[in-house]
Amino acid sequence: MDDANFAKVRKQMPSDNPNAAAIEARMLSLAEEHRDLDHALNIMADSAIPDELQLRRMKKRKLLLKDQISFLQRQLSPDILA
Repeated sequence: MDDANFAKVRKQMPSDNPNAAAIEARMLSLAEEHRDLDHALNIMADSAIPDELQLRRMKKRKLLLKDQISFLQRQLSPDILA
């Protein structure tokens, strides 16, 4: 998640969660790691002899980070049943 998307999601979140600041900080940290992994994956995939095992591990980690970010977003902005 890039900073612009994070800012957009943050504006939509209610501020009644007492842990909102800690959750937002964690989300920013995870998003930064996600971006770094994406960059590293692109570089590694373009190398002459990519390490397939390392690529798979990095992709799994990237997916885990995405899931954790989504979970934290839901903590800040839970679905409201109509």
